[in-house]
Amino acid sequence: MASALRFETGADGVALVLYDVPGEPVNTLRDSFQHDFDEVFGKLAGDPAVKAIVIASAKPDSFVVGADVEMLARVKTAVEATALARGGQQAMQQLEDLGKKKPVVAAIHGPALGGGMELALACTYRIATDDKKTQLGQPEVQLGLIPGAGGTQRLPQLIGIAAALDMILAGGPVRPSKARKLGLVDEVVPRPILLEVARRRALELAKGELRVDRHKVELTLPKLLRSEVLQQIALEDNPVGRRILFQQARKALLAKTRGHYPAPERALEAVRIGVEKGPEEGYRAEANLFGELVVSDVSRRLVEIFFATQALKKDTGVDDPAVKPGKVEKVAMLGAGLMGAGIAYVTADAGIPVRLKDKDDAALGRGLKQIAGILDERVKRKRLSFRERQDKLVLVTGTTDYSGMKRAGVVIEAVFEDLKVKHAVLADVEREAPEAIFASNTSSLPIGRIAEGAQRPEKVIGMHFFSPVNRMPLLEVIRAPKTSAETVATVVGLGKKIGKTVIVVNDGPGFYTSRILAPYVNEAAFIFNDGAAVEDIDRALVDFGFPVGPMQLLDEVGIDVGSKVAHVMHESFGARLAPPPGFEKLVESGRLGRKAKKGFYHYDDAASKKKEVDRSVYDLTPQGQKRSSPPAAEIAERCVLQMVNEAALCLGEGILRSARDGDVGAVFGLGWPPFRGGPFRYADSLGPAQVVEKLRRYQDRFGGRFAPAPRLVQLAESGGKFY
Repeated sequence: MASALRFETGADGVALVLYDVPGEPVNTLRDSFQHDFDEVFGKLAGDPAVKAIVIASAKPDSFVVGADVEMLARVKTAVEATALARGGQQAMQQLEDLGKKKPVVAAIHGPALGGGMELALACTYRIATDDKKTQLGQPEVQLGLIPGAGGTQRLPQLIGIAAALDMILAGGPVRPSKARKLGLVDEVVPRPILLEVARRRALELAKGELRVDRHKVELTLPKLLRSEVLQQIALEDNPVGRRILFQQARKALLAKTRGHYPAPERALEAVRIGVEKGPEEGYRAEANLFGELVVSDVSRRLVEIFFATQALKKDTGVDDPAVKPGKVEKVAMLGAGLMGAGIAYVTADAGIPVRLKDKDDAALGRGLKQIAGILDERVKRKRLSFRERQDKLVLVTGTTDYSGMKRAGVVIEAVFEDLKVKHAVLADVEREAPEAIFASNTSSLPIGRIAEGAQRPEKVIGMHFFSPVNRMPLLEVIRAPKTSAETVATVVGLGKKIGKTVIVVNDGPGFYTSRILAPYVNEAAFIFNDGAAVEDIDRALVDFGFPVGPMQLLDEVGIDVGSKVAHVMHESFGARLAPPPGFEKLVESGRLGRKAKKGFYHYDDAASKKKEVDRSVYDLTPQGQKRSSPPAAEIAERCVLQMVNEAALCLGEGILRSARDGDVGAVFGLGWPPFRGGPFRYADSLGPAQVVEKLRRYQDRFGGRFAPAPRLVQLAESGGKFY
């Protein structure tokens, strides 16, 4: 394997080491990196002509994005993973030790994440570009891991315990300006002069002309009076304070993870051991805990999701490799409501001009205001400059007619969920934008039904976005029977360009995501109708790992919307998806959820932040105010098995192209717990035979809605799995 490092020494005595993994678009730490470090830095250490060293990337917009995840996936035992971490620690220590004799400057442009961040931390001095592509972070927890090459030890030493815990436990990156403020980097410079400044600083450090002073707390009176400095002194500079800090951090972590994600707790432990017992013990703990996590079920599931999303980035959505996506240079958006404005925003954010239409100026104005509000929030959070805000906003133009749409490559509709309305809008678009693809954002109406009156049905497709569009990562593309492969590939390409994780499903009532959500929520409604308390149902599913429970979800989506979808599903699939008797009384009584300030929970302004159940909702059920909930495990199992079973039906019926797409859709569109991998990974973890046995047990108690999917029965009988 060719080395990822190469170097050249200038006449000034500064060696420029370039990180360049052969044949790859980005740099990662491969299993050969310790050997590469030994070879290159060993030579530089022994070369008297080398006075200082600069490390940079030869990739155009990337420093080092972390460890090679495929390398980690190949690891079979905790001992093997621990040895890998120890090797990484030794390589970084070699770099740090070299820096004490010959200064080492990290010249960072693009992402420096995970092992890339740890590489930078081991350097004497760090300079980053002010480019928006540059970000620094320790995102290992997002794969169920912790930093394994010294990050849990060097980061707290550099920027303080509290700031380091913020970065490590959340896993989010920081931008260059924030990194400079934290002391994570020493300078931020424009990209064109990065290497020039890095070489100069390396020489200045070598000659003793530049001294690095990184006191986290300056003991001058005005700054001492600032509460955050006082807090830092109180918590970090004495043993009792540090103990309180770690206790508070662990308590906050458990409240957030509910014990499902062990990595943040292990990271906290590694930091604590290093602070309390010294670096040697800290590094040992980091390596051991890293080793334990690499082979854990949680990390394996998170890594599988990572691989699935990476594979989808290369997937055109069609099986024929000869089909290429068309170029979309302009998008038209019909409907400036919550969804329409959200879709227009993400499209403009990707640099694509959008023509936004609604029925009148007032509705159009509300949509434009929503888009401006999202951009203003990003400016406020320093994610965008005011100039960038203006550049994006100018890409969105408004209209109350079809002017300016003729050249649109794709026209997306988010109008009222009524088939006649959709048909009328489709006819208008075919007349006004004859070359455009017509994409419907419907969440339940079959695309084939919408396309029935189309002159060009091959250009009709579904683009099901999720709310809020600017935050939810999934786009579900729905291919109707007459939709062409070119149309699918073009829309998938557009989805990727606007930053979405895209799955392609075949047409059918509810498509995939709405369809598998329906029986999950339906089962929660049955449990509620039979006498369970609202908070017990929601708590059971949140404890399972969902971000919110099904009753709160109904309140957020709108109980009337849920009722309408339930009606569509019942009509399409018969008694198996019939809602519980009397559930329609909720809508008839005006309980529509949060939007009506009346649902399963209280939403009056005087209510505290803590959710309180509106107990009067029980009067609409057969059991009345008398509540008796099944065990939490049964509540969760019944709801989850309904989703798993429906997912298996979708795969068997050809709605889904693969189990992979089904898992990605559930995780990114419906909030399925990532650590459980998705409905198909979950079924595999239990074993299809056990899933079928559980379903049949519930079928005996509750009837046909628990009848196992044929694909599950087939796998149970053959001893097979989905993966």
